[in-house]
Parts: sequence; structure tokens; C-alpha cells
Amino acid sequence: MSSAPRPVLVWSKTDPSQSAPRLKRRTLFSDYAVLLKVRVTSLVVLTAWTGFYLACAKTGVSSFSWKLLCTLMGIGLVAGGAAALNQVIERQIDALMLRTKERPLPAQRMRVIHALAVGLAAILGGAAYLAWTTNPLTGFLSVLTAASYVGLYTPLKKYSPMATFVGAFPGAMPPLLGWTALRGRIEWEALVLFAILFLWQFPHFHAIGWLYREDYKRAGIRMLPAIERYGRATVREVLAYTMLLVPVSLFPGYLNMVKRSYIPAALLLGLFFLAFGVQFAKLLSDPAAPESRKYARHLLRASIIYLPVLFGMMMIFSRY
Repeated sequence: MSSAPRPVLVWSKTDPSQSAPRLKRRTLFSDYAVLLKVRVTSLVVLTAWTGFYLACAKTGVSSFSWKLLCTLMGIGLVAGGAAALNQVIERQIDALMLRTKERPLPAQRMRVIHALAVGLAAILGGAAYLAWTTNPLTGFLSVLTAASYVGLYTPLKKYSPMATFVGAFPGAMPPLLGWTALRGRIEWEALVLFAILFLWQFPHFHAIGWLYREDYKRAGIRMLPAIERYGRATVREVLAYTMLLVPVSLFPGYLNMVKRSYIPAALLLGLFFLAFGVQFAKLLSDPAAPESRKYARHLLRASIIYLPVLFGMMMIFSRY
């Protein structure tokens, strides 16, 4: 089907439990927003900005500069392009899942060659732009990030729950890319930011996996919550990674990336997030009960609050 820009009216339900469908107006612009996963890409850009900002604080240069805009634009393009190629590869899988079947490709509002061209252009253009406006290392790392996301994580989801672990590596790269864009090298501070984002992804994605486990089962995606019946391994991973995140999130204070007053604030925030991980463990009492979805939804919301607040605190408590 042609991807002409005329509006398309479709019935779409974001929650299968809703009794009445909601009318949504589809345009080529809105389809691009879905293809490039603008909301996820916005979070990528936010974490990259934190890395750049903290690198500026260490270097002693202004954080608001032309290079910042170039960095965020390049990283955003690469992230959006990787999301587009992910949807090209998974278009048949997306057609089987309630939450993704209205995406442009499974709904046949956009041709595969169109989405493929957009994805490749965004990745290659974004990486080249980063190499030109920042440094070759950041351009190379951005291509490596996109390649591992599309070439390793995406196909592995059909075969092993290890996909979440593998995908956490490219998922944790944005703040490191923001750091190298200014500093031109990988340093311990950048690795700390990488580690925080790496650990955060497990409770976040396991919460999503539990909420949509039936969808994942239907599509044959072997996310951990979808392949185990009682959720024991899922709960263990959520608790382990969330507990580990608490001390790791304090490292910026001990490495003098931020002021020491950041440490108690980050500790309180980490314990807040951990409390939702502990609550999530209650699903073991009855994994099939409606309450288990409630616990997963609470954990997901807490994760969405936790990450931008933590990275925002790093910027507020920076040594500017």
C-alpha cells in the first residue's frame, strides 16, 4: 500500500481490555513518529544530553553550544534509524501483537522499501554527521550501537531470553556517546553512566514483558516473562538488577562528577525504585491474578519516573 500523506482513519485500542475503540487519525507524519519511535528516541536524546553536560562540567566549557545541538541531532537520527530497521525486520511479528499491529508496516500504510530507506538514511546520515561535527570515535560508536541493536538483539528475541541482556549494551550507549562527543575518548565517568543505564533496563523491560507476555507468546518472542509460567526468574532478575542499581547510581558522587549532595538524593531515589521492585515480587503469590499486572504496571511507571529524575539530578548537582 502506498504511503501517501492523506489522512487515514483507523480504529485502535491501546489496551485490549477497553470495551470501546478509540478513533485515531493517521498521517504520514504520525507514521514517521511511530517508525522512528519518537518517544523512545526522546529518552535516548535526554540521556545523551546528560553525558554531554557532565563532560562539559569536567572540561569547563559551556554546555549550551552548537556542538551540543549537533550531538543530540546525530544521536537522535541514529536511534530513530535503528528503531525503523527493527520494525522492518519485525513487521510480521508486529502484526501478531495487539500493541504493535497498528504500526505503519504491519498495517500496510507504508511500504517496506520506504521504511528501509528511512532507517538506513537516518543511521548512516546521523553517524556521518556525528563523525563530522564531533569526532570519528562517536560516529563509529553510534554505528556499532545501531548494528548490535538491529543485527544481534532484534533477531535474538526469537530464540533466547538472553536478548534482553544483549540488547542492554546498545541500549546503554547514549550517555557514553554524549560524553565522547565532547571528550573524544571513553573515560571512567562515561562507563559509570553506561552502567547505570544498563542496569535500569532490566526492571523496565521485564515489567513491559510481564504486561504483554501473552502478546509475546503469540508472536513467538522469547522474552523471559513470556517463557516462564510462574515468574520466578523474572522476579529474581528485577530484584537483582534493581538492588545493584542503588549503589552504582551513587558512583557519580564518588568520582567527583557531581557534588556530594547528589549522593543522599540518589540513594533515596534508588530506594524508591527498589520498593517497586520488591512490590513486583508479590506476583509470585499468584502470577495469573490481575494484581500481577498491577504490580508490573507500577514498576514500569516507577522506571519511567526514575531514569529522567536521576539523570536530571546529575545535571542539577553537576560541578558547574
